[in-house]
Amino acid sequence: MLIEKYYENPNILHVGTEPNRAYYIPYFSVNAALSGERKSSERFQLLNGGWSFRYFESIYDLKTPFWEAETDDFFKDIIPVPSVWQCHGYDHHQYTNIKYPFPYDPPYVPLDNPCGAYETSFQLDLKPADERQYLNFEGVDSCFYVWLNGQFVGYSQVSHSPSEFDVTDFIRQGENTLSVLVLKWCDGSYLEDQDKFRSSGIFRDVYLLKRPKNHIRDIRVNTVLNDSYDSAELSVQLDTEGSISGVEYILLDETSQAAAQGTIDGNFFSLTVENPKLWTAETPFLYTLLLNSGDEYIPVNVGFREVKIENRVLKINGQPVKFRGVNRHDSSPLAGPAVTMEDVIRDMKLMKEHNVNAIRTSHYPNAPEFMELCDRFGFYVVDEADIETHGVCTVYDKEGKWNYARIAHNPMFEEAILDRIQRLVIRDQNHPSAVIWSLGNESGYGDNFVKAAAWIKSYDDTRPTHYESYFYLPDGLDKPLDTQNIDLHSRMYPTIEESIDYLEDKTKTRPMILCEYVHAMGNGPGDIEDYYQKLFPYDNFCGGFVWEWCDHAVYMGRTPDGRKKYYYGGDFGEFPHDGNFCMDGLVYPDRTPHTGLLEYKNVIRPVRAALEDLSKKCFRFTNQLDFVNLKDAADVFYEITVDGFVVETGEITERWMLDIAPHQSKQVFLDCVFPTEGNVAIRFIYKQREDAALTQKGHLLGFDQILLSEGAPAEKRFAELSPSRLCAPLSYEETDREVIVTGGNFRYVYDKHRAVFSEMVFENRTLLTKPMEYNIWRAPTDNDFVPAKEWRTAGYDRIVARAYDTGINQNGKEIVLKSTLSISAVYIQRILDVEATWTVCSDGTVKVNLDVKRDPEFPSLPRFGIRAFLPNHMEQVEYFGYGPNESYMDKRRSSWLSRFDSTVRELHENYLKPQENGSHFGCRYACLSDGETALFASSSDTFSFNASHYTQEELGSKKHAYELTESGHTVLCLDYKQYGIGSGSCGPAPQKEYRFEELEFTFRLELSPVKLK
Repeated sequence: MLIEKYYENPNILHVGTEPNRAYYIPYFSVNAALSGERKSSERFQLLNGGWSFRYFESIYDLKTPFWEAETDDFFKDIIPVPSVWQCHGYDHHQYTNIKYPFPYDPPYVPLDNPCGAYETSFQLDLKPADERQYLNFEGVDSCFYVWLNGQFVGYSQVSHSPSEFDVTDFIRQGENTLSVLVLKWCDGSYLEDQDKFRSSGIFRDVYLLKRPKNHIRDIRVNTVLNDSYDSAELSVQLDTEGSISGVEYILLDETSQAAAQGTIDGNFFSLTVENPKLWTAETPFLYTLLLNSGDEYIPVNVGFREVKIENRVLKINGQPVKFRGVNRHDSSPLAGPAVTMEDVIRDMKLMKEHNVNAIRTSHYPNAPEFMELCDRFGFYVVDEADIETHGVCTVYDKEGKWNYARIAHNPMFEEAILDRIQRLVIRDQNHPSAVIWSLGNESGYGDNFVKAAAWIKSYDDTRPTHYESYFYLPDGLDKPLDTQNIDLHSRMYPTIEESIDYLEDKTKTRPMILCEYVHAMGNGPGDIEDYYQKLFPYDNFCGGFVWEWCDHAVYMGRTPDGRKKYYYGGDFGEFPHDGNFCMDGLVYPDRTPHTGLLEYKNVIRPVRAALEDLSKKCFRFTNQLDFVNLKDAADVFYEITVDGFVVETGEITERWMLDIAPHQSKQVFLDCVFPTEGNVAIRFIYKQREDAALTQKGHLLGFDQILLSEGAPAEKRFAELSPSRLCAPLSYEETDREVIVTGGNFRYVYDKHRAVFSEMVFENRTLLTKPMEYNIWRAPTDNDFVPAKEWRTAGYDRIVARAYDTGINQNGKEIVLKSTLSISAVYIQRILDVEATWTVCSDGTVKVNLDVKRDPEFPSLPRFGIRAFLPNHMEQVEYFGYGPNESYMDKRRSSWLSRFDSTVRELHENYLKPQENGSHFGCRYACLSDGETALFASSSDTFSFNASHYTQEELGSKKHAYELTESGHTVLCLDYKQYGIGSGSCGPAPQKEYRFEELEFTFRLELSPVKLK
């Protein structure tokens, strides 16, 4: 072997690297330093670009020390840096959540360890002041060896943390050759078992820093606020390389005016700032501390803010705060983890547009510039170390024990765990956005984390520490482990009831935070509002972080008909893999929002309104923000609707009416007229009052809809669509199988064996392209993961309706068909008993009454309703229900009750793993048409409907959206109810009120054909 085997030696983590330091970039001039753009620094030389590259399946296949000699014939390709080689045709993509992708045998990794050889040449123009040169790698997975001009510089690991090398003794004026060998696996890979695609290579920036011989090495900034928050002490501790003196400083506010300035005597100074503007996510006021030493200018963001826990409450600047957060991976469908800052800003813009105020860097530090952006744009960051070891849970144990703490308690990894946490804290210590240090994720608790938490508190006691795994302890402990340095009680996916039990227990001293909740996989999450309503009122609840921000997938081009192709786990033939469990985001891979993100946005809207006294037109507005008065944050508009049509609009223009302090509420009286008839509602619409860094004035913040009176919108709309109806005498014919009902302009065929209509012709136009069906199945959503197993076992996916008898009664202008039937499945007993009454009226309307009883031996139902197959050209949709986004009984907060126009294709939500989608809850009517003929469905109760060109069987059988084939029908599902959406793909079952558990119920429906032309 040509290299030392550092990669399997947990006692050698780094060779030749510089000590950890806070991130900063030195500049040559004041103007460049204040630009905030590191590429403008003459002391910064970016080495990104096309590098020579060669891939080896095994480190043992590397026979040539390519760093030593001329290599014209060694390299086979050019690869961009930054990138990962899996995105450029080498190796293969692999997604695994928990299982290690190699045998569990620490510290050893597979002998045939893939590797990539990299090389680039660069020109160096050294000035007299450039006496020392430092080579920086911001991210390399998993470990790497470095040579400069043929000389060994060093080795490092920790994929998501920077490594800095002093290369002064290796570099030369003019042309230089930088050679790097990257290995896919190392002993550190046991600590990097994050839930993501496993990628390899130099995936973040590489650059040189050119510095004077004597210079500032490290900078540590701290701010302390007084009890009234009107005065702050700023202290700065410098660590230097060599001896320097006379460091000048100036503190600039956000308008670039000097708040303080002077010269530092020694390596420490402090100053007092009166009436500082405080930093919060809502008000990200930043000062710039500019340090000048000789020919170097170093800017440091300074945010005056305090993070403290008092009486079980997490406070920022003395105010209780709630995290309305997301978990975010670095992920691009084209580049994997090699995201650009433009990618990051696009994510942050979307987050701000959807009211997100906090980010957990799951589960590793992001690039250093990410933290600068969080400072600037205003995000609270739970800054997490590059540690996750939950693969230990799948290690074979004959007793089936998890032994979650195998690595957490293993002395072999003590130094490595501490190193990763130190690198995080020291790098990001000066960022006001870093409000919580997180020791890692899902790694159990043991002595290694006890010591690491103690180190954090000894180094920085100004921020709370977070570690969800602190109560997953090693087996066989003879004494309790110290947890005093863990400040927050963090949970993943608890039930609401479990959370309330903790929050109401006065013996629990830690505030509660949900580091992961409402799992956003596929169609979901469906329970956000319940968590918000029931947990956010508790002062000792800090809020939470939705799992997760984006779907992880690899873009594979387009199909011949133009559909995007995305691959996920298992699509590359890899083993092990975890399928589409990486497709669990609030946005698609291309950052198109899921309806789940729209749902989250409106749940965490900054203001809420409720009706207080209708007679006085009095509403109560509550400011949900933590720091900003509502009058400064939002403009409030309203629209009044009757049966879905807007009859009045207005704006609350008097600012004093919206003068509502954070966390406070106020009565607001409207000067408007409320109609007294019909389905009357008012919708308050909240828009951003002023421009911000990432969002603009007028941007939609959210809305509230308040129903003021019930009406009969279906009757009114049906009368408008069909003002005159042909009512002619009815007749019928009966055979052994059918009842044929004929009216003046229609002919319907009722199947006595199945107790549904098999044919419907109206005005010589066919309404059914195949027989109706009773329907209790849906294409399982990702969140149906647990109940769908029961449903399949119970035969719900293959039901058969069987009628026992049918009675016919002609009564004046109606023919009543009454059938007794059951719904069962092959080798399964009766699931449902149904008394079905189908009444055909002389104008062609069909009234449906279904009395249903479920055998209590069977589990809850996915849905119950009628499925009708209409002609494919019936594309136009009008409905009165919750829209315009898909809506379910526990997922409808991004929608409101109104009248909507759409098309069947527009109703489809194109989840990349196909599943149930596009339903609309709380409907009074739904009308499908081709412009000439319509089918109008309504009910005296409310119902759900969806219309699709795909069958539920097609949705349930295909792995990818691009594989879907249209059915040739417009498939109309009219449902009494559907099971809730929830977040059960990695969370609790839906709340009881959202499960379909009725043993008896009645579904009423009317189906009315309409001639439009």
